[in-house]
Amino acid sequence: MIGADAQMLFFSALGVSLPTFAWVALGMVLKRLGILSDALVAKISLLAFNFGLPVMLFAGAAQVDYSQLANASHLLAGLLATTFVVIGSWIYCHARGYPRHMQGVFVQAAFRSNLAIMGLAMCVAAYGDRGTALAALPVAIMTAYYNVLAVWVLNTTLGGKTSAVFLLLGVARNPLLIGIAGGIALSLSGLQVPLFIAPMGSTLTFLFLPLTLVCIGAAMQLSSLRTIGLVTWEATAWRLLVAPALGVAVALSLGVEGAPLGVLFLLIASPVAASSFVMVVAARGDGVLAANIVVLTTLFSVVSVTLGFFSLSILGLVGELV
Repeated sequence: MIGADAQMLFFSALGVSLPTFAWVALGMVLKRLGILSDALVAKISLLAFNFGLPVMLFAGAAQVDYSQLANASHLLAGLLATTFVVIGSWIYCHARGYPRHMQGVFVQAAFRSNLAIMGLAMCVAAYGDRGTALAALPVAIMTAYYNVLAVWVLNTTLGGKTSAVFLLLGVARNPLLIGIAGGIALSLSGLQVPLFIAPMGSTLTFLFLPLTLVCIGAAMQLSSLRTIGLVTWEATAWRLLVAPALGVAVALSLGVEGAPLGVLFLLIASPVAASSFVMVVAARGDGVLAANIVVLTTLFSVVSVTLGFFSLSILGLVGELV
């Protein structure tokens, strides 16, 4: 029998994950009803990626106190956990005997969470504006790290450019990173952050995050799951179970707890980023496998995130929610 306190914690955890995935489900429904067309989804996604999300992340990054960077253990934990997942999943692929063209797709899916959209949305649901501030630096640094790793992993396994200049150019052109870099520069400049920055960031958060989540749902193709195979299930397990568990273990070993631990978990426990599919197709990899992993991790992450966050709440490790 679950006690009243445990029930309250469970519903609190559900309140963190469910709103985010409800927007995704709404996008799927609107697409099936013909209300959202592919062209409209593409335009909204482009607007959100090139304007809404970068400005929102700029506002969040501008309000971070970077004098405390040395104490940002949750960022260090995220980077270390990502590195361990890359190494571990690559070893796993070799042990399973997967062909080289599958290894890059698998490894990218294992480490690359949708932290800048779905992860950030859950951080906001859990901790409000504090969640945005705590997530700003990990989103900035880990997004850059994800992009570098993804290009390197895919090009190594599928063939392509792997030079440092090519990798850096790809990272430097990312609108999300440009927005975050601008916010960091403003914060470090010593200039007073304009008073309108905070409300602007909050407004964009509540506008563009739901729109982007709806677009993710509308872009999902459940029909692709007809070709699902064991490798898809294994990659899903790495993304939703192994990677978050490693992240929490590393964070706890570094003394991370409270809201920073909760934010880190929500960021790295998110499903595979939809951009991973785009990068696989661009690298002429197995797009069907990549799409299947995106869909499957998105569908099951509502369960894994809710139960994971609930477990951390029961142990008193994630601090107070909004």
